[in-house]
Amino acid sequence: MTVAVEGLERELSAARRNVFLLAAAQAILASAGPIVFSVGGLAGYELLGEDKSLATAPLTGFNIGVALGAVLVAILARALGRTYGFISGAVLGACGGLLAAIALFRSEFWLMAAGFLLVGISAGFAQKIRFAAADASPSFYKPRAISWILAGGVISAILGPQLVILTKDLFEPVLFAGAFVAIGPLFLSTIVLFLLLRLPDVSAAKSAASAPARPLGEIVLSQRFLTGMVCGIASYALMTFMMTGAPLAMVIGCGFSPELATLGIQWHVLAMFAPSFFTGMLIQRFGTEKVVAAGLLTLMACAAIAHAGIELWNFWGALILLGIGWNFGFIGSTAIVASSYRPHEADKVQGFHDIVLFGTVAFASFFSGKVFNAYGWQTINLVFWPVTGISLFLVLILLYRRRAQAR
Repeated sequence: MTVAVEGLERELSAARRNVFLLAAAQAILASAGPIVFSVGGLAGYELLGEDKSLATAPLTGFNIGVALGAVLVAILARALGRTYGFISGAVLGACGGLLAAIALFRSEFWLMAAGFLLVGISAGFAQKIRFAAADASPSFYKPRAISWILAGGVISAILGPQLVILTKDLFEPVLFAGAFVAIGPLFLSTIVLFLLLRLPDVSAAKSAASAPARPLGEIVLSQRFLTGMVCGIASYALMTFMMTGAPLAMVIGCGFSPELATLGIQWHVLAMFAPSFFTGMLIQRFGTEKVVAAGLLTLMACAAIAHAGIELWNFWGALILLGIGWNFGFIGSTAIVASSYRPHEADKVQGFHDIVLFGTVAFASFFSGKVFNAYGWQTINLVFWPVTGISLFLVLILLYRRRAQAR
């Protein structure tokens, strides 16, 4: 009994060490998101001619890159190991930031989109970090490990927007180029953190597995996986849909300054990650389904506040609720997905999940600019209701069946 307890304590200690290093790396890599979304749409808007409908296309490139990164990281993790896979992603992101800055100097819209694509690929690699933390943790610690990884985003919520404010005029009159240049050294600094990791060997888990891996189709068609994936997509896609359009609505539509729009994004990103310090505990206390449901209800409240007016408090209040709703919805959904497969089935299921997730997110970011340009800010808010309603219905079914099985 004592040997078993000591073994569990060693496993938990190793998991906490890995989670700390991964959370620090995630905090740095995630800072690119606030940078890109704070000024990417505005920079694209300035580079275009009379037709501004493609202003958010570079942000779509970022999200397409996230989807592609979800595929590439699985390939590189299998060939090089997860540690060197993450390092490759950091290098790609640094190159992407430099390319986006060059594009601004040359006033080339699509070159900036290509730079954002590379930064997005790096972000796709970083999305694997939450699964790496979960896979390296005991089963009871997985929700908290995921929560701590996303809690590192509190640093990115401060770091990213502040870098924009401090560096956007660095190469004046070429606005925002300094913010993209700053991505390079920021991303390269994570290499040291990744080299300190001691992650478990996934291939060893496969060879030690007593049961053969199930076909991918069987896993992804299970009710638990489908519910987790749909709710995760809803939380992330709606968050991106509004976050992409909000700076345009604030600056172009309502005349607020870029600084106020950037601060709004900063409050939003803080709200995305700050609840992570206790989301894992809420999941352990109330269950994943209830936490996801709370997140979806918060997204509904976000849409209601955004629809109520176009004052500064409407935008900032909606963005804060958008972040909280995303946090509960996405962490809970990730925990549901992580409980739907066995350790030796992880890579293929995670890869499929993230391709679908971030492909949909890319679609949402592209149409955010289209919808704003054609129909206005209010239409963006109306999209929330059917999406959150369907997702909430699926969560309630899963919760009902879980309770029925427990009787």
